[in-house]
Amino acid sequence: MQLRHKALSVHLLTATGAVLAMLAMLAAAEGRWSLMFLWLVVALVVDGVDGPLARRYHVKSNWPTYDGVLMDLIIDYLTYVFIPAFALFQSGLLSGWTGWFAVLVIVYGSVIYFADTRMKTTDNSFAGFPGCWNMVVLVLFATRPHWTVILVIVVALTVAMFTNIKFIHPVRTERWRAVSLPVAILWVVFAGRAAWVDFHPSSWAIWGLVLTSLWLMLAGAVQQLLPQRA
Repeated sequence: MQLRHKALSVHLLTATGAVLAMLAMLAAAEGRWSLMFLWLVVALVVDGVDGPLARRYHVKSNWPTYDGVLMDLIIDYLTYVFIPAFALFQSGLLSGWTGWFAVLVIVYGSVIYFADTRMKTTDNSFAGFPGCWNMVVLVLFATRPHWTVILVIVVALTVAMFTNIKFIHPVRTERWRAVSLPVAILWVVFAGRAAWVDFHPSSWAIWGLVLTSLWLMLAGAVQQLLPQRA
């Protein structure tokens, strides 16, 4: 296969995220939350794989007709933000004014963040919470905390999007990648398992989700507190 055809294949792989988003949305419309999250986990895997492939096959130069970055952003907004926000609202985890407040804050704050040209740091991390609401909401479904805790988490992470707090990219952030990448892979395994058993509270995957989520959420801030020696 020619290099340009490999580049096209990467674009087409990225585009499958739109299909996965639709499948997730259809499941969400029927209140089939576990199935919705399974589709979102698959979409997350695709999103984690297509980036390295795009850089390997130089898609910008070998198939410049399609804008892979734009395609990725559109799909990410659907799978990372829009569908998880809908699930948080429609599932009843937050009711009344809290549900309305959370869903509107999430979608509004995230679209502004996604358009911010300063969202990436020099070490390929994110400046501010990168709008990974798919991961956050999945953990909320798995742990079912009190509505006040959910509301505090939503507000805190929305505010964090517009700060200089660093959040790692488990694939692209080189520092501690030997730990962060396996942790991210474990998170996917735990998330898939938790959704597969319909978030049963006794599942071993729940604690795995919590522990791996804490690392992925806090590693960047810890790196800021412990600057790398020259």
